[in-house]
Amino acid sequence: MSSSTGPESGLPVRMPRPRQPGRHRRPEPLVAPEGAPALVLAVPGVPSAATRGLAEEVVSIARSELPGLDARIGYLDGDDAEFPSLRSVLAHAAGERTARYEQAVAAGVEGLREPDGPVAVVVPLLAGPDNALLRQIRQSVNESRVAAELTDVLGPHPLLAEALHVRLSEAGLARADRARLFTVATAADGIVLASVGGEEAVQAAGITGMLLAARLAVPVMAAALDQEGSISSVADQLRSSGSQQLALAPYLVGPEIDATLLAAAAEEAGCSMAEPLGAYPAIGKLALAKYTTALGIAPQQAQGTPVR
Repeated sequence: MSSSTGPESGLPVRMPRPRQPGRHRRPEPLVAPEGAPALVLAVPGVPSAATRGLAEEVVSIARSELPGLDARIGYLDGDDAEFPSLRSVLAHAAGERTARYEQAVAAGVEGLREPDGPVAVVVPLLAGPDNALLRQIRQSVNESRVAAELTDVLGPHPLLAEALHVRLSEAGLARADRARLFTVATAADGIVLASVGGEEAVQAAGITGMLLAARLAVPVMAAALDQEGSISSVADQLRSSGSQQLALAPYLVGPEIDATLLAAAAEEAGCSMAEPLGAYPAIGKLALAKYTTALGIAPQQAQGTPVR
């Protein structure tokens, strides 16, 4: 038997927590709006099992940040069999939206409006600007004849400086946390930040490089992997200014360049090398941020956090 205040046995009752009033209450969790466009991650480079795994992890991170998100992967050089091309993914998303509308009409759903607006928001899986790759992505979007919005690349952003710091620390080339009083014997005293996309990409990487330099308290200079001699020239500049133990930090997600080119550049400049950014959580969060910004959704602002 129980009373209006709970069981007479005296056992504790879990009561619903009242919603906290005022400006300090927790924000309601954000979910994808019903019928929202798909997020299509445009993946450059030669498709491979490793590339697919990386892209799937990035979209998984985005989905975890925004429940209900329709996230898909389109390969810039896909073959539409094992690796669906960006064009075919966009066409498929458009076909599905049309089919859903027609099914609702056939079912007699009232108050229906014919879908409008973009079918998808295309987010390039690129840390920095690469005009050649962006032209290919834009061409694929145009050739699909699908209403899709193309966002900017992921960087520059403080979260990418965090990701670079983590990759350097994983390789033993930087301390994981400046606040802790220990040293890494192999820690670099100068960082070459390697980008692709020419001078524009170098300038954009330099912005993130300044944030990385503040985290590590060592000089960081950006250079272009796709400009002959750029990496070794920047390495020479760092050495002439007093740095002796250099590291190459790829300002790249990974698929956009052949890994052997990175290794060759590091060897030519006499640098140790960290891994590319890969599927570090910041990549998925930034891809989602590009999507939500394009749609005017306002999730909590992603913040860079210290590496622990």
